[in-house]
Amino acid sequence: MKIIATKLGKNDKYDQLRCIRLDGSETGAMMPRQGVLPHDLIHFVVETTLGYDHGFLGLVAKGADISFAMEQTHDMDNQTVADQATHAEAVVESLQAQIWSGSFDPEMFACGVAGACDMRARPAPDLSGIDVDKALYAGVVALGQRWQQLPYHASLELDMPGL
Repeated sequence: MKIIATKLGKNDKYDQLRCIRLDGSETGAMMPRQGVLPHDLIHFVVETTLGYDHGFLGLVAKGADISFAMEQTHDMDNQTVADQATHAEAVVESLQAQIWSGSFDPEMFACGVAGACDMRARPAPDLSGIDVDKALYAGVVALGQRWQQLPYHASLELDMPGL
């Protein structure tokens, strides 16, 4: 699946996200501006790094409309969402907090993930085989730098492998 994120005007409160699936169908949504990197682009780093195909972007790749996938993965009471979707959302939320703080704190990150999963009545993901700082946080920082360097009204294209 191809992800196309377009940075709109300097004074806009939203940017734009388009996802073009392998079958050529597409869906799109507006992304609120959120500091260094939009939340939905953090999903790209998390889901590709962890190899998730049932997270937010995985649901979109399988045919879900973006707004439906957002609603499903952000609804804390929705027990039908796959663990990967819940885990991806928890990891994204915790990484976003780390980015806003300006540095990576492994203990705070782990507490954030555990708390986000606990709020959704789900177990936390096992991330023991991953160097979260180098694999996830550094990936988000690198993508954030690319996004920040992107001029207004330009697009960033990303490919979701296998989806």
